[in-house]
Order: sequence, then C-alpha cells, then structure tokens
Amino acid sequence: MKTIEIMDTTLRDGEQMQNVSYPPEEKLTISKILLTEVKVDRLEVTSARVSEGEKKAVIKMITWAKEADLVDKFEVLSFVDKDRSVKWAKSLGIKRLNLLTKGSYKHCTEQLKKTPVQHIEAIRETILYATDNDMEVNIYLEDFSNGIKTSPDYVYTLIEALITLPVKRIMLPDTLGIFNPFETYDYVSTLVTKYPNVHFDFHAHNDYGLGTANALAAVKAGVKGIHTTINGMGERAGNAALDEVVAGIKDFLALNVNVDEKKLHKISKMVEMFSGQRMANTKPIYGKNVFTQTAGIHADGDKKGNLYGNRLVPERFDRTRKYALGKLSGKANLEMTLKELSIELTDEEKKVLLQKIVEMGDKKEVITTEDLPYLISDILETPQDIPFKLLHCSINSTQDLKSVAAVQCAYQTKRIEAYAHGDGGYDAFMNALRDILKKCQISIPELVDYEITIPPGGKTDALVQAVITWQFKWKNTVLTTRAVNRDQNMAAIEATVKMINLILSSK
Repeated sequence: MKTIEIMDTTLRDGEQMQNVSYPPEEKLTISKILLTEVKVDRLEVTSARVSEGEKKAVIKMITWAKEADLVDKFEVLSFVDKDRSVKWAKSLGIKRLNLLTKGSYKHCTEQLKKTPVQHIEAIRETILYATDNDMEVNIYLEDFSNGIKTSPDYVYTLIEALITLPVKRIMLPDTLGIFNPFETYDYVSTLVTKYPNVHFDFHAHNDYGLGTANALAAVKAGVKGIHTTINGMGERAGNAALDEVVAGIKDFLALNVNVDEKKLHKISKMVEMFSGQRMANTKPIYGKNVFTQTAGIHADGDKKGNLYGNRLVPERFDRTRKYALGKLSGKANLEMTLKELSIELTDEEKKVLLQKIVEMGDKKEVITTEDLPYLISDILETPQDIPFKLLHCSINSTQDLKSVAAVQCAYQTKRIEAYAHGDGGYDAFMNALRDILKKCQISIPELVDYEITIPPGGKTDALVQAVITWQFKWKNTVLTTRAVNRDQNMAAIEATVKMINLILSSK
C-alpha cells in the first residue's frame, strides 16, 4: 500500500496564528511527541533568522535529535538569500531547508521586483550553495494556487528550472486558501502527470473551511506528501488539521500513513494547553462532543446494535463513547451512562431521574457523567453519605499580599483544619486542602485544565461555572468535575470537593 508522507508544520506555520508563541521547552516537548509517539515523517520547526528565541529552540531540538538519531526529520523555512539562511541553519545542525520561492508571476515581479529569469538565477545560487554545504533542499512555490490560475507559464518555467537542480521535493502551497477540491485535483493531477518523477507535497490553508478536503484531493491527484498542523492551527483560518487529514487518507483513499492515531488526542490536548487556543467542541476527531451521542434515538440505536456508528470509532483515537444527559435524552442515554458508572436503578427510579434530567436541560443546565451520582442522591433521596465534606472555608485576598485560606473539612468522623497562603484565592485553598488530604492519606490528582465561564450577557452577579480537569498519573485516567456558584472561587472549590468524593467513591 502506498504511504503518504506527513510533514507537520505546527511549530512554524502553526505558530503564525495570532497570540501563539512556544518557548524553547514547549517546542522541544511537542517535537519529541510528534516524532517518537505520533510518528509524523518530518517536522518544519521554524523560519531561518527569525529571533534569538527561535535559535535557542532549534538548538534544544537538534541536541535531542542527535541523541535520538532524528536530525534528518527536522526542516526550517529558508529564503532566497544565497548564503545567509544556509549559514544560520548549518550553524545549528539543521540538514534540510524548505526554500521559499515565488510561485506566481505577480509575487515575483511586484513583491521581489525581479524578472522570472533573475529570480530563477537567485534560487539556483542558493540551492547550489546549500548543497555544497551538505544541506538537502525542498522548494516552496509560494502563492502556487494563484500562480497556476493566473500565470501557468511562469509556474511551468520555474518547475522546469528546478528539476535540473538538486531539489528533493517541490511543495505546492494554497497560500491564501483559495482552492476548492475540484480545482486542487485538476491542477495537481496535471502537474503529477507532466512530471511523474517529481516528489510533490501539498500545503493547504483553511480560509474557506476546505483545508482537509483540498489535502485529500491533492493526495488523490498523486502528491506524495501533505503538510498539516495540530488542531489546524496557523495563519488566518489555519491549515489542514493533522488528525482530520490522517483519518481521511485512511478511510476515503485507502492509503497508508505512518502516524499512530491513538496518540493524536494526546498531542492535540498538549498544543491546546501550550497555545491557549481552545478548540471548538465540534472540532472533528478532537472536539469534546464528537464522540458524544445526545439524541435519545441515537443512544437507543447504539444499544440495539451500533446503528449510529461509523468508521470513526472513539477507541481508534484512544477515546470513549459518551451519552449526553439533557432535554433531548431518552431512556437509552440514561441507561448507557448508568452502565458506564456501574449504577443499578429500578425502572421507576430511572423514570423519575430522567424526568428531572429533562427539566434541568430545559433550563440549559448540563449534567455530566460525574454529576449523576450526586443527582441520584438528591432526587431519589438515597441514604448516600458523602465521605469528604467541606465544612467551612474563608479566603482573604489583599492587594500586594498573598491570599490566605482557612479551611475546615470532615472525614471519617474527624474535623481537620488547615491554613495556607497562595498566589490567589483558589491556590491558597488548594495549599490548605493538600495539608488536610495528606493527614487523611488521600492522594490528589494533577490539575491539567481549569475553565471559568459565565452565560453570555452575564452581569457581575451571574452564576459562574467552573470546569476542572484532573489527571490521575497512577491510573493514567482523566476526570472532569463541574460546579456552579455566584462566587468564582467557591465554584472551583465545589468542583474540587466533588473530585475528592469521586475518588473515594471509586475506591
């Protein structure tokens, strides 16, 4: 089976997204996971001569890559400047350049103020200088999509010159995201047919929301490599998303990629955290909602024979199927969720509980899987004794001074108090809580995500929702707890106490 190369450019093109910048340590972490766990074929990690910070990042990555024997996987964007980019890259240990050339007549003549002949000569000088210094060269035809539409003779002249030079790959960017899949297939297949021995890559942008579709069209047309970014990050509307492209190539084109699909969710979460750019819940493959069935009829169909499933099964990406609880829930949603929690109820109890869930859904309240045991206790009045209780909590925050928290909890008939300082009210509470939990011999997981929201149009007295995600390193699992309060700190504190009781209940 033919294997399509995946070149990921999250650390170069993906970082061109507004308000995104990765320090050297984060770049090193992302590059390690992409190459050793996700197993992409190549990484484009920066642009030559950008900043001292980027230089430090490349040094860190290449130092590690030498130990791991992966230096040949790293690439940097370089420029037609004869020796400057080459010297910069070589001094850092980079062995492959992605040379940015002009793929349209308009860019060549208006931006560079050069004739095609002058530009080709400058490209030739840079390529030969690079190869004389043991550097491998790929070529970007910037603005290729406009170039092939408006100045095809220029594009063919440029390619004819390139194939006479030591060029490894010719890369075709839809720089402004103006292609549709039909145009992509037509233009790219024409090039592949005309130059069957050339290794073409395709680089899609997502301005019309067609990045993934155009990438798949280019693969169908015969390119040998595709460029992606994690979570589709990048300039303007971003690039073709790594997870979407990988799944599409496998499912629609029956071709092979070297990427490990089970690691895609991990790297997406990490980039979301490092970048601070939250993905939509409906983001394909990665979004929080994509493996959640909401409508009761869908849950019923799953229960009776996976009638609403497709090839995108959650286990394929190391995820699990969820069943939402809200106003659209049916009996099957509730039963599937109860099964997940190993909770058994009578038919009458299920009926009462479902009615309450639907009523809460009408009020826009969200019931998570983790909330259900508490809801069962409240609604059905079962004699469930919550093992860990927060009795009293006082938080004092003062300008220019650390916050102070005084906390009293009850556990196993004991009342335990603790006092602590912190960088903010919730941090002070957590420091005090850790002292209490240590005395109770209760292990606390690592906080990996913390989100505070109020309803759109909310005022200063609006209800605040705190959603906190915890990771249990000793069990390699993740848990999310949620709470609502008019005070932001108390919402987070209530979500934290829920987490502790869920740990104790599971034991």
